[in-house]
Amino acid sequence: MTTELRADLDAFRHYIRTERGLAANTLLAYGRDLERFAAWAEDGGMAEYLKPTLPELTRYLEHLRGEGLCPRSQSRHLVALKMFYRFLRLEERTTQTATDLLSTPTLWERVPQVLSPDAVTRLLNAPTPLDRLYLRDRALLEVLYATGSRASEVVGLRVADVHLGSKFCKCFGKGSKQRIVPLGSHAVEALQAYQEGLRPRLLHGIPDCPWVFVSRGGRPLKREGLWVIVKKYARRAGLPAKVSPHTLRHSFATHLLERGADLRTVQELLGHSNIQTTQRYTHIDRERLRAIHKKFHPRGDGGEAS
Repeated sequence: MTTELRADLDAFRHYIRTERGLAANTLLAYGRDLERFAAWAEDGGMAEYLKPTLPELTRYLEHLRGEGLCPRSQSRHLVALKMFYRFLRLEERTTQTATDLLSTPTLWERVPQVLSPDAVTRLLNAPTPLDRLYLRDRALLEVLYATGSRASEVVGLRVADVHLGSKFCKCFGKGSKQRIVPLGSHAVEALQAYQEGLRPRLLHGIPDCPWVFVSRGGRPLKREGLWVIVKKYARRAGLPAKVSPHTLRHSFATHLLERGADLRTVQELLGHSNIQTTQRYTHIDRERLRAIHKKFHPRGDGGEAS
């Protein structure tokens, strides 16, 4: 298996385990299914996995049937494949949608989980001075929500990329694409307190570390470490178990749109190269409006006025 395809499969496994919360047996099954697909693709079944064509995918279905898999197993393989390519589009690794033309049950039609502004506030206030790494953790959460950045972008943030005086930072997204993201006053205050009060002690006298966020041992914080931190404070705030770093990204985009931000601006802030990726947040807003209409309109679905 090529290094590139292996890296994408590993990233997908991590995503569905930590941020989609799929059951352990489902994770194992999808992992095996995608290993089968990868072996077939690299054995000449597909010219380039990031640019799948409908004829190639049709041949893959014929390959599964030829191996004697039952219809139910074939369907699960195809669901795993569609989820994998949806993930690749989410990560902007591909723009291909050929897999969506294949008929199979969908698992990804539900809108992303979004926290209310009040729930976000509870999460951001969950770290307390009694926590050993309170200043770092508070800054992490504030930056996640203030910028709407991906977890990988936040842990990859360099000191040179943060400009507290001008209240902005540089984020490097997929393909090393750079974007400028504003920082609100809460994030600026939290970052300044962390960089002045705790970060030098964590570095143990190593002044040239380029990374903003480091572990208690002075090493660069990993994406998995950030995920653990968010989960910890989400539990403390009494929030759903599936809250993850990506939840704050979803909430960032949705709250901007709810307050009147235009789609192009949100696209630029999120670093999406394709506006169709950003447009899914408009579905969330429509669902919210529909729920309000149903609850409060005299002739909404909730019942007519007496």
